Amino acid sequence: MAHTTSNPKIHEGRNLKRFREMLQIKQDYLAFELGEDWNQQKISLLEQREKIDSDILEQVAAILKIPAEAIRNFDENQAINIITNTYHDHANDNSFNQGTIYLNPIEKIIQLHEEKIALYERMLKEKDEMMGRLERLIGGNKFSI
Repeated sequence: MAHTTSNPKIHEGRNLKRFREMLQIKQDYLAFELGEDWNQQKISLLEQREKIDSDILEQVAAILKIPAEAIRNFDENQAINIITNTYHDHANDNSFNQGTIYLNPIEKIIQLHEEKIALYERMLKEKDEMMGRLERLIGGNKFSI
């Protein structure tokens, strides 16, 4: 079993543990899926290794349904830097569409209620106008008996 060659700062076992936890998969389940030779303690030891044998890493990645390269190359510090630079520097930047954010949902509810009332009033006005036209039509065609 050959070891993978990777950046010395990257700890494959720790990365495996992070992905496993993000996916909410228990060590016992991973051990069961790997076969009879595996148990929870062995998975725990695997997660402590800086480098994991390529074939084992491929099996684990298949069980987690993620690419093995994600485990091999995930660098937490780099990910934190990307997230910090992306979201911190642009937190108040309107250069990209962030969608509509309602800071006060009560105000939005009040606005919708007012729009509904205005619509109802327009409908009542139209109904009154239609009734007036109908009355004029009927009034203009009086039949004498």
